Amino acid sequence: MSTLKGLRHLALRVTDMATARGFYQGLLGMTTVWEPDAENVYLTTGCDNLALHVMPKEEAASFDASKGQALDHFGFIVESPEAVQMTALRMEKAGVRIVKPFKRHRDGSCSFYMADPDGNVIQILFEPHISPMKLG
Repeated sequence: MSTLKGLRHLALRVTDMATARGFYQGLLGMTTVWEPDAENVYLTTGCDNLALHVMPKEEAASFDASKGQALDHFGFIVESPEAVQMTALRMEKAGVRIVKPFKRHRDGSCSFYMADPDGNVIQILFEPHISPMKLG
């Protein structure tokens, strides 16, 4: 059984990447870990990971931040790629809905996504900068 190392990953849907980056980088001092394209950026404070994903234009046009949040998913960090795979297999056997299957990403991370009983999306993630850390 895989041991979760902590809730060190959160992903937000944003309506405007430049504004969101200005807030998280400029005001909060986060730095970029990976930017695969103009619609996705991964930031860190050094011991965690925040993903910003641009909402589709039609969704962003009707989004009202005063009426709700834009949480895409949250993620638990695990110690290795093998731990991600083993957790995915265990969840599948338990009948948990898999939202996105196991995948290796270009930055060296790997993950899969599942849904909790209420439909909240959870990513199980090996992240090469954070997973090796001794987090207490």
